[in-house]
Amino acid sequence: MTKSPKITPMLQQYLELKEQHKDAILFYRMGDFYEMFFEDAEIASKALGITLTSRNNKGDANKVPMCGVPFHALGTYLGKMVKAGHRVAICEQVQDPKEAKGIVQREVVRIVSPGVTTDDQLLDEKTNCYICSLTCCKKYGKGILLGLSFLDASTGIFLLTEFLDALEVYGELVDIITRFQPAELLISETTAQDYPDVISTLQTVLPGLCLTTRADHIYDLEQARTTLTEHFQTANLGGFGCDQLSCGIRSAGALLAYIQDTQKASLNHIQTLRTINKDDHLIIDEASRRNLELTETLIGGVRSGTLLDVLDCTTTPMGARLLKERIISPLNDETRITRRLDAVEELCSNPQARKQIRDLLAKVYDLERLCSRLVLGQGNARDIAALKTSFQQLPSLAQVLDDFTTVLFADISQHLDPLKELCTLIEVSIRDDAPPSLREGKLICEGYHERLDHLIHLLRDGKQLILDLEGKERQKTGIAKLKVGFNKVFGYYFEVSRAQASLVPEDYIRKQTLVNAERFITPELKELENEISSAQEERLDLEYRLFTEIRDRIAAESNRILQTAHQIARIDFLTSLAEASAKYRYCKPTLNFTNEIQIQEGRHPVIERSLDSGRFVANDVFLDQECNQLLIITGPNMAGKSTVLRQTALIVLMAHLGCFVPADSASICLTDRIFTRVGAMDDLRRGQSTFMVEMNETANILNNATENSLVILDEIGRGTSTYDGLAIAWAVAEELVNKNDIGIKTLFATHYHELTDLAISNTRVQNYSIAVKEWNDKILFLHKLVKGATNRSYGIQVAALAGVPGHVIQRAHAILASIEQGEFDHHGKPHQTVKDASGKHQPCQLQLFTSQTDALRDLLKENKPDELSPRQALNLVYELHALMKK
Repeated sequence: MTKSPKITPMLQQYLELKEQHKDAILFYRMGDFYEMFFEDAEIASKALGITLTSRNNKGDANKVPMCGVPFHALGTYLGKMVKAGHRVAICEQVQDPKEAKGIVQREVVRIVSPGVTTDDQLLDEKTNCYICSLTCCKKYGKGILLGLSFLDASTGIFLLTEFLDALEVYGELVDIITRFQPAELLISETTAQDYPDVISTLQTVLPGLCLTTRADHIYDLEQARTTLTEHFQTANLGGFGCDQLSCGIRSAGALLAYIQDTQKASLNHIQTLRTINKDDHLIIDEASRRNLELTETLIGGVRSGTLLDVLDCTTTPMGARLLKERIISPLNDETRITRRLDAVEELCSNPQARKQIRDLLAKVYDLERLCSRLVLGQGNARDIAALKTSFQQLPSLAQVLDDFTTVLFADISQHLDPLKELCTLIEVSIRDDAPPSLREGKLICEGYHERLDHLIHLLRDGKQLILDLEGKERQKTGIAKLKVGFNKVFGYYFEVSRAQASLVPEDYIRKQTLVNAERFITPELKELENEISSAQEERLDLEYRLFTEIRDRIAAESNRILQTAHQIARIDFLTSLAEASAKYRYCKPTLNFTNEIQIQEGRHPVIERSLDSGRFVANDVFLDQECNQLLIITGPNMAGKSTVLRQTALIVLMAHLGCFVPADSASICLTDRIFTRVGAMDDLRRGQSTFMVEMNETANILNNATENSLVILDEIGRGTSTYDGLAIAWAVAEELVNKNDIGIKTLFATHYHELTDLAISNTRVQNYSIAVKEWNDKILFLHKLVKGATNRSYGIQVAALAGVPGHVIQRAHAILASIEQGEFDHHGKPHQTVKDASGKHQPCQLQLFTSQTDALRDLLKENKPDELSPRQALNLVYELHALMKK
C-alpha cells in the first residue's frame, strides 16, 4: 500500500493557498527562490525546461515533486509560463521571518495571465495587450445580443460595446475581436455551456487564445453596474455613454471584477470607460484588414511589409500603439480628418521643429506602462528614474509646440501637463544609479531624509567616528595614550595603561584587566557602536519605506501622468505621419462631398518601398457615382492589377487616417466602409475551401456595402468551374452597379473578358486594362492602367516567365491552338488527335467554349424546315445521322 507523503506545516500552507487558486501555477516564495510542488512542479519543469527534483528523499512514499526558480530571475521564467498559456499566482512572504512564530505568513499578491500582465518581458511595447470579456445576453430571431469589453491592464485602456450579431455566423463579433487581438477571453460558465460555437469560432480565428471561465454571478447586471460605479466613483454610467448598454455593462463589470481579484491592488490607472462607436470610424472588416495587410502580412503574419511598418516612424511606445490602433480604425468625420491633415502639413513644412520634437520624444519612456506598474505596486527605482527622464523633456516639448498654430496642436498644448512638482520630487529623492531590487538599499538620495543621511554617514564614516571619539576622550581625560580597540567579546573599548589608570573618569566601566593595561567602555562608545552595527539593517528598511511612500505619491497622480502620456502619444502619432509623408514624397489629400475618388499618379505605399527609387509605375484612378462607378480591369497575371486595387484602398484609408498619401494629388470622398475580396486561399482553420472563402467575403460585401463604400474585388468566381464562376462574377458586378438604384464604387479585376460587355449596357461601367508589350511571343509588363479592355490573359507567356519547362509551354501552345481552331465536336470530343512538337499524337482536352465551326449546326442552318419536301426532310435526317457517326 502506497503511503501519502508527509505533510509538513510548510506544505500545508502551500496546499491551502493552492486550493484557492486551482487554475493557476503557484509560485511559492521560499527565501531566494520561488518553489512549485506536486503537479504544478511537473507542469512548470516541462514548460521552463528546468530539473524536476523531489522533497523528502528518505523514501518513495514521501517524495514530493518540486522545482524552483531564483526570485531575481522571476521575469524571465514568468514570461515562459505565460507564453505557454499558463496562469501564474505569485505568492510572497508578507511577514518578517524574525517576527514569525512558526511558519512565515504568505499570500498571493497577484495573478499573471496571458491577458493580464504589466511585465516588460511579456509585452510588446508597440502593441496593446488586451483581455476580452464576452457575454451572450438574449436571442432575437436569428440573432443574438452580445456584450464585449476590452481592457489593457498595462495601460489602463478600458472599452465596451454591445451589438446584435447573426447566430452561427458571428461576423461582427469576429471583426471586433480580431481588431483588438486579445490574448485572453473571459466568459461566464453558462455562456461557455450554452454557446460552445461562439468559443469555437473565436479560438479558430485567434489560435492560442487563453480561455478563462468565471462564475455567473459576476455577470449579474446590478453587480456589474455597482462594480463599475464604485471604481469610477460615479452615481451612474451616463457620463461614459453606456448607461443603457446592459449587455455591455455586464461584460465590463465582470472584467473589472476579474482584474481587481487578480491584481489585488489599486487600479487607479483605469480612469475611464470608452464606448466603441463604429459610426465614428471607417469600418474595415477582418477580411479586408487581412487582404490589405494593414498590420501583418498574409504570408507569415509578420509586421515587416505592412502599411503599419511603412508609416511607423514613432519614437515612443505610446505613439506606436496609437498609430496601430488608428490604422485599424481610421476616422469617418470630415472635421477631425481635416484637423489631422492640417497638423501633419504644419509638421511637414517645419522640418527643424519636427526634428526637435522627435529628439525630445526619443528620451521619453513608456509613461502608460510605467504608471500602471507604480499604481499596482510593482514599480522599482529604475521605473521612477525613467519617469524623471521623461518628465524632464516636457518643458522643452511644450516650448516647441508653442510655435504651432493648428487647432490640433493648440488642444495638445492645452492638455500637456509638465508635471514639474513630480519631476522635482523624483530628482531630490531617487538615485540615478538605484538598483532594480528594492531590498538592496542605495535607492534614496542623500539630503532627502535626515535620519537616512545619518545612517549613511554612520556606514560610510563609522571608523572615523570611532577615531573622533577617541580623540575627544583623550582631550577630556588628559590620558595621552588612550586608544580604541575592538574584539569579538566586548566589541569596541578604550584601553589605558596601568600607569595612567588612576586618570580614568568615574563613568568609565571596567571590562578587562591585563598585565600592563585596563580596558573600559562608556555609554557613548556603546551607543555609537550599536548605531554603527545596526545602521545597515535600519538603512535598508528605511529606504524601502521611503521608496514606497514616494511611489505612492507618484501613483496618486496617475490621472495627470496618463493624460500627459496620451498627449505625447498624439504628438508622436502626428510626427510619425509627417516624417513618413516627408520621407516618401506623399501629398496632402483633399476631402470632397461629390462622392468621387480621384487619384493622380497613385503609388502602393508598401510595394514602392521594396523597389529601387523611381522603379514603381504610378497610376491614375477615378471613381464616381455617374460614369465611373465600376471599373472592370483586365490584363495578365503579374501585370499589376492587384497592386492597383490595393493601393487605391490604402490611399483612401490613409486619407481617412489623416495622413498624406502616395500620389501626386488625391481628392477623396468620405467613405463609410472598405471591402476587399482579394486573393484566393483556403481557410483551413475554419474548414473552408478557397471558393467558400470567396463566397463568404462576397456575401458580406453584397449585404453590407452602401453607396458610400469602396469595394475592391479581385478574381471573383475562379474557385469553381468556368461557367459557374463567370455567371457569379457577372451577377455580382450587376448587383454592385444596381444596388438600391444607386450602386457602389467598385474596382473589379478579372480574367473573365466576357465581363467587359457590361460596359455596353451600363453607362456607369468602364473597362480598363493593364498595358503589356508583346515581342517575339514574349511580354513586357508596363504596369500601366489604361482605358479599354484586353481580350487576352497571356497565361502561357506568364507561365514561361515563371520557369515552367519549355516542353510544357510548347504543349500548352498546341492545345490553345486546337481550342481556338475548334477541333472538337459538339460533345467536346476531338475530331482528331493533336501532334505535339515531337510528332506524337496527344489527346485534346475539352474545349471551354462552343466552337465557331460546327458541321451539324451549319447543316441545320442551311435548311429551312418549312421549305423541305418529305423526301428532302428524310434525306436531311440521314445526313445528320452520318455526321453524328464522325
